[in-house]
Amino acid sequence: MKRIPPEWLFPDTLKQATGIQRELAARVIAEDDFGDVAVVGGTDISCGWRNSKAPIHGVVVTMSWPGLVAGPTGESSMLPRFPYVSGYLGFRESPSLVEAFSALARAPDLLFVDGQGLSHPRGFGIACQVGVLLGVPAIGVAKSILVGEPAGELGPAAGDRVPMQWKGRVVGTAVRTKARCKPLYVSVGHRISLESAVDHVLRATRGYRHPEPTRRAHAAANELRRRADVIPA
Repeated sequence: MKRIPPEWLFPDTLKQATGIQRELAARVIAEDDFGDVAVVGGTDISCGWRNSKAPIHGVVVTMSWPGLVAGPTGESSMLPRFPYVSGYLGFRESPSLVEAFSALARAPDLLFVDGQGLSHPRGFGIACQVGVLLGVPAIGVAKSILVGEPAGELGPAAGDRVPMQWKGRVVGTAVRTKARCKPLYVSVGHRISLESAVDHVLRATRGYRHPEPTRRAHAAANELRRRADVIPA
């Protein structure tokens, strides 16, 4: 993995973080820039949200593609060095995810990131941040809207979709991954087109609202936190 400048992971101020977001946002590639996919990854973190200084437990699970057979998992637990600020989640969570990624012997060819990508006030959500830092194709898979609104009514069937628009441009897609279930909000993270991102999310869904990589990552991150919370006798 290439060396990442320390300030990209640990900015000293919010002003510096804003500048880094804008600098790195210019490096996001919003078109398909990857070859054959044999292994995909899913990322998520777990932490005690009532305690802003509690450790952040990050995981990157791996799965075969397209079979989605579970593979090795990279894990990391570290104390946060950046406060929780809306729109700057990447600086709080990405250090743990980068460390978890580096623990894998075989890097995923594509990452499903639990969070926003281009659908972000400065076009640089955590999916973009992780993708650019690692140089890996990444998809943002979010549970709620950060910016924008659906450009029409979303149908009730699995696979229905509608563009998400913000300030006159498309920043993502609202996707119904399960019939009569709340949609997910898919956006470009890095080195993938929006069309391909939506296609991969739907192909990775197995009867649940969330695609398998992020669903498994969510469970793995919570399990890591539970293990860390156990105090030896």
